[in-house]
Amino acid sequence: MATFESYIVSTSQIDDVEQAVEEIISQLPLDDLKVSTLGIIACHYEFVLTGVVEAICEVLSFTVVGTITSAQATRDVVGSLELVLTVLTSDTVTFSAALSDPLDVDLGATIDATYARAAVAGGMDCDSNAGISTSPDLVLIHAPFMPSNSGDDYLARIDTLSNEAPLFGTLAVDDTADFKYCYSIYDGKTYNDRMALTLIKGITPRFYSAHISPNQITGNPAVITKSTGQLLIGVNDRPVFEYLSDRGLVQAAGQSYAMSSLPFMLDFGDGTPQVSRVLISMIPDGSVILNGSAPEGAQISISDFDKGEVLATTRLALDDALFYAKEEAAPSFMLVYSCIARSMALGAEQLVELEQAQDQVGNRLPFMMAYSGGEFCPLSSKDSVMVNRFHNNTLIICTF
Repeated sequence: MATFESYIVSTSQIDDVEQAVEEIISQLPLDDLKVSTLGIIACHYEFVLTGVVEAICEVLSFTVVGTITSAQATRDVVGSLELVLTVLTSDTVTFSAALSDPLDVDLGATIDATYARAAVAGGMDCDSNAGISTSPDLVLIHAPFMPSNSGDDYLARIDTLSNEAPLFGTLAVDDTADFKYCYSIYDGKTYNDRMALTLIKGITPRFYSAHISPNQITGNPAVITKSTGQLLIGVNDRPVFEYLSDRGLVQAAGQSYAMSSLPFMLDFGDGTPQVSRVLISMIPDGSVILNGSAPEGAQISISDFDKGEVLATTRLALDDALFYAKEEAAPSFMLVYSCIARSMALGAEQLVELEQAQDQVGNRLPFMMAYSGGEFCPLSSKDSVMVNRFHNNTLIICTF
């Protein structure tokens, strides 16, 4: 049984602020909202620059979280120049959100304080070491893309605070060459150094993901022998530069995001599926910075990634989600994020994954889908234990 109602609305009015506000408001039953309400926004950065995002949020009485994205889709719209707002409202489900302080100063303490504010707002205990511990059913994260911070750093801290509650969400991404506008959004304001954290209680979420198929992995795996966070230094007791050189990839590695079609795959050795890592850049000493951690002892491989792989794996993941959506305790909403690297692999047809999803889901389940600069989603181990992971090159799905 549904325990909340969802409304997914949109506007393409980038330049006309008044018209954009009117379009959004006219699609929402603002007088019929329940006790607890949350808005989730995904939009092109132009909606920020023209003041549309701020104007819309100013007339809403509930918290709105979200990120800038390069393109998005719902049942009714697909495009890059769209603003999509999902509104979740309930008398029994609680949505409690908080905005962090800057994430480039004392990261751990900043996340601790943010989680505590969200937990207190939702009536939940925020100390995992306390005698009484109330964990959320789902933690949503909407964060900016910050090359200096790894999504795994956020994940590890939130895991501890929430007693390993499921974590789902995204890093912002835009369609500029230098990723200048990768903002998080909180109540109409945008930030390149702060995250929005939302705790949800009273739901039963399910998770699905589209990874790179095992048959796309090339060569034998190697072992990471030296790394620090997201800095990959040594592989098989050799400099990573030599590892890349052996495979003819040094030139590609020297170009920012040039290897999005040849991502690394990491096997953590704990029975969970492998996760992908995009190479952000190579530094002068030959080490490389990844968009995510590369722990020592994990196995690393290179994989191949193209349009056919993107569309095939997306279809399979959505099929799984829609199959379980037919159960008696059917979900009321589907939230989907797909890595920008998947869009890049589509070449000139960068909206085709969104169009395929729109066609596949149809009217079967309300959904919002957007592109992402990094994805947070749990994976299941062979022992059916859910483990939170940070991903690249991945499509993630949460239904609840």
